[in-house]
Amino acid sequence: MTITTLSSRTFNQDTSGAKKAANNGPVFITDRGRPAHVLLTIEDYERLAGKTMSLAEALAQTDGGDFDFNPQPIGKGLFRPADLD
Repeated sequence: MTITTLSSRTFNQDTSGAKKAANNGPVFITDRGRPAHVLLTIEDYERLAGKTMSLAEALAQTDGGDFDFNPQPIGKGLFRPADLD
């Protein structure tokens, strides 16, 4: 992973280059020499945010690609004995 740092001015002049750099890692954008923003690919953002694809989203895909589906465990308490009293 490569971290790139760009000034706001450079970012404004070469947005395309910043987007290409984001494919290799985060791009820090500075204002007056201090980090102010971070540019990430959507895949990196979703990984950081913990967003996972639901089964419905996976089935709705039209590109036909493979995907990983790791459902969360339901946990205890799903089935309980009936209380007939």
